[in-house]
Amino acid sequence: MIRVFIADDHSVVREGLARILSAVAGLGCSGQAADVHGLLSSPALDQTDVVVLDVSLPGGGGAEALRCLRRDRPDIPVVVHSMYPEEQYGARFIRAGAAAYLSKDRSTSELLDAIRRVHQGRRYLTDLVADALATGPVAGEAHDVLSARELQVLQLHAEGRQTNDIARELFISASTVSTHFRNIKDKLGLQTTAELVQYAFRHKLVV
Repeated sequence: MIRVFIADDHSVVREGLARILSAVAGLGCSGQAADVHGLLSSPALDQTDVVVLDVSLPGGGGAEALRCLRRDRPDIPVVVHSMYPEEQYGARFIRAGAAAYLSKDRSTSELLDAIRRVHQGRRYLTDLVADALATGPVAGEAHDVLSARELQVLQLHAEGRQTNDIARELFISASTVSTHFRNIKDKLGLQTTAELVQYAFRHKLVV
């Protein structure tokens, strides 16, 4: 039995995937969490073989959750399951230690295949993620120099969150968010937050 922990802030996703896992021979759900704290503090991780992790997890985000899992639970492989494009984010999360990165546009059967593969100690790479890893950063894509946290701040702002909203969601101060904004602008050569939003949509960093 492969025991899967589901970390996603949408209850319909968690419950739907849990039902699917319970209906498939050899798979089961060990636990669920709607935010980073709920995931990292769950005693169910002691009975977990694979974590399915959403990028947009409240309380720090998927990148922070992945970092903590790799540090504290290196024996548990992580499948990142996200609405964000594989070609933009997949390689970044694989390099950060994820065993797989799949867009939520992928079929359920492919997600289950990924869970089985990573449980065997192997990585599961979709064609888009494999291509991104093989080619490396594309020349001219300035956002490749952003840290995972800076990229997360940029995403949230482009989705319409204000500074205080971002601070609450990531459990950081508003001044830290403002510092991230300054650093992002410097790295991307942009002047205003409106330009940041335009950049994010132009480069498909938000859906």
